[in-house]
Amino acid sequence: MLSGLPAWLLALCLLAGVALDAWWGEPRRWHPLVGFGWLAQRLEAQLNRGGARLWRGALAWALLVAPAPLALAALLAALPDSASGWALAAGLHALALYAALGLRSLAEHTRPIARALAAGRLDEARQRTGWIVSRDTAHASPDELAKATVESLLENGNDAVFGALFCFMLAGGPGVLAFRLANTLDAMWGYRSPRFNLFGRCAARLDDVFNYLPARLTALSYALLGERQRAWRSWRTQAPAWPSPNAGPVMAAGAGALGLSLGGAARYDGIDEIRPPLGEGRPAAPADIERAWRLVRGSCLLWLALAVLAAASWEWACR
Repeated sequence: MLSGLPAWLLALCLLAGVALDAWWGEPRRWHPLVGFGWLAQRLEAQLNRGGARLWRGALAWALLVAPAPLALAALLAALPDSASGWALAAGLHALALYAALGLRSLAEHTRPIARALAAGRLDEARQRTGWIVSRDTAHASPDELAKATVESLLENGNDAVFGALFCFMLAGGPGVLAFRLANTLDAMWGYRSPRFNLFGRCAARLDDVFNYLPARLTALSYALLGERQRAWRSWRTQAPAWPSPNAGPVMAAGAGALGLSLGGAARYDGIDEIRPPLGEGRPAAPADIERAWRLVRGSCLLWLALAVLAAASWEWACR
């Protein structure tokens, strides 16, 4: 196994990392990703200038993403093959997963929007929605805010949750760190704008590679836990039209699983943009934010159960 741990111990690390996220949530101070983002901004300001911006962006990506996973892998490899070494390795793996996981954060950022909408606090709901999406929310209606929040929840069910779990199951702490750092750089640089079209292309394409399998497994999870026929039909017919090769399957399947029609019009920088449709059914309403959250949480619990079952089966088969 790429993590270097037995299957049963890796499964325990998986459960421990998820438990730490549920217990602690995001650090209120000294968040490692905040520091990483600060460093990425400084490096981009220095390198994103002059010629050869495609190669400069690739160099910046390597300088930012590679060191932490490689350092963790080297540290894990140097630990003694003993009970104390295994215990320390398990702790490091679990902490790496905790640092990369964002399940509780999704709840903390989206459920207050639902509560604000239910209480009629529209200004608060607009402000909170603006914190999690890039579209304009200053004049959005309650249903528009609900649609934006549900879409963000569904997409981040992969980016902040299952993608991290998948990479951890594949390659332990170093793998999940690489996934989270690559995903963060895509969120910062992966735009087809004059500034980032060349410099951020490496970040965008490598994030597509990291997320290819996790995104489709996330879409499958949504389909299994929701309205399966709608989810599968939406995934098959609508995902190819979505600009992102990985967000398309995730959001189309999630919208279909919830029986909602998402996508369509959204305002960015004062301009209305018509995006491809997602899902089928009625438009999203504020109460659907909680339904989307339960779908994401259920998908996480499903794969935790499957991981534990797979580890137990592997250990039994190896006896």
